[in-house]
Amino acid sequence: MDIFRSIGISPIVFQFMLVNAILGLSIYLTLYTGMFSLANAGFMGIGAYTGVILTQNYDQSLLVALLVGMLLAGLVAIPIGLPVLRLRDIYLAIATIGFGEVVRILILNFDAIAGTITGERVRLTRGALGISGIPVMTQMWHLLLFLFVIGYLIVRLSRSRFGRSMAAIRQDEQAASNMGINVVLTKNMVFIMSAMLAGAAGVFNAHLVRTITPNGYGFNQAVDILAFAVLGGTTTFLGPIVGGLALTALPEMLRVAEQFRGVINGLILMLVIVYLPGGLVDPALWRRVLRRRPPDKPTLPESG
Repeated sequence: MDIFRSIGISPIVFQFMLVNAILGLSIYLTLYTGMFSLANAGFMGIGAYTGVILTQNYDQSLLVALLVGMLLAGLVAIPIGLPVLRLRDIYLAIATIGFGEVVRILILNFDAIAGTITGERVRLTRGALGISGIPVMTQMWHLLLFLFVIGYLIVRLSRSRFGRSMAAIRQDEQAASNMGINVVLTKNMVFIMSAMLAGAAGVFNAHLVRTITPNGYGFNQAVDILAFAVLGGTTTFLGPIVGGLALTALPEMLRVAEQFRGVINGLILMLVIVYLPGGLVDPALWRRVLRRRPPDKPTLPESG
């Protein structure tokens, strides 16, 4: 960690970088399948609030909170994905943004709605004030282990028959269907996996920031998650990881005030889209760079 401290990155910032790398992988799955979904911020909020309620109100461990948060996010994705994933491109993006706003508003008003139904006072999500005083339970090794396991599983998935089905759907959904691929099932399974990863990131993140509010999982967060994939690239699973790490670290390294982070991120994305459309981790780009590198000059033997 001394290397990170030398460039202005503290251990806690590095942990946030790892959380955002997980978020980058969550949207990588849907983009790899050709689905332009922006629902991950909503699933992140579901995981965050579920995990915090379990650890604070019911004294559960972080592992239990993580598993339940992922499970609930995945279960919510089932009824959402069945009708929504029939849409494509910008229509899918708009629908999933709407889902994220629905989640945010439900969290905002959950206590009032539950109190009206039960007839008793409910204090779980605590409305606009959010939940504060959350214990810091997320450790560095939790994030590193989780990221390593998920990265390994995604690599294995991409090389499997299911992974080839994902790639075929991205290239041509109609042709994939004609080849016998169950497009509806594949897209919904990917959507559920993406939701579970976002829910896991929400649990980890909530037990780092100590305070969560519904507005932390709105449209801005959805755009940030997309930015991780755009910056790093979606050609390989390493792209969103690098994008999440870089886009979190850069403002810290530049010591930019919080109010300017959105501006910095926007400028970075504009430059990447224009000059590096394949992202920072684009194998074709790096092959071209290596081909242009001049060969090393041979050293001549010294004369006797």
